[in-house]
Amino acid sequence: THEIFGSPLPAEGRSLSLQELISNSDEYQEQEVLLETRVAKVCQKKGCFFIAQEGEYLARVSFKDYGFFVPTDSGGKEVILLGTFSRQQVSQQEADHFARDLGEADQSDPARFEYSIVATAIGIPKS
Repeated sequence: THEIFGSPLPAEGRSLSLQELISNSDEYQEQEVLLETRVAKVCQKKGCFFIAQEGEYLARVSFKDYGFFVPTDSGGKEVILLGTFSRQQVSQQEADHFARDLGEADQSDPARFEYSIVATAIGIPKS
């Protein structure tokens, strides 16, 4: 049912929602999490990161050691992923770079931090 990128996903375990993860971010900081989320936007250059979104909650998902990428047409799909969660500082230069890779204009007033997940495995539903 899913195409797996990276390592195999665990066969068992309770997955979190993005809202639950971010609402309890202190508890999950630098922890490995299993997450079910929607892909809002994907890097259009090569699929090297995507933005996960659930309502107003957002996180940027990248891939461990850039060892794998996801298809650039993955936007809108519900995925399952395993990765390490963190809250990180973002510079103006980084915000502009990410915006360009998403096909957007540079950020005039970027957030000073972002929620980030470095994934080791992702399952994307087969079309």
